[in-house]
Amino acid sequence: MGAHGLPVRFAISAGQAADMRAVAELIVGLAPGSDVVADRGYDYTAVLDAIVAAGSKPHVPTNRQKRAQRSVDPALYRQRNLIERCFNRLKHWRRLATRFDKLAQNYLSTVAIAAIRLWTRFESRT
Repeated sequence: MGAHGLPVRFAISAGQAADMRAVAELIVGLAPGSDVVADRGYDYTAVLDAIVAAGSKPHVPTNRQKRAQRSVDPALYRQRNLIERCFNRLKHWRRLATRFDKLAQNYLSTVAIAAIRLWTRFESRT
């Protein structure tokens, strides 16, 4: 885990849009051979194909309704909690949690400032 559970990339999508639409934008520029860990909500052929096309390896458990189940390394999948904790730390910013900003550009700027603050707090501790 090179980022130690801190935000590296972020994208804002429309409120009514599914999260899967942002996957292509977020995986651009990943190092070849890197691991992409996601939860069952991202178990779509298009998402998995985009990850593989980017030269990365997807670690996404299969949706429970599918017959053929993929196996995922449990130790690697447990690292997803770092991502969940990052979202929790970002939501400590009331402005982010309640989305005070009306414009997506302003909201994205606030997310960037919060991410910078998380990174600087982490760097000061190491």
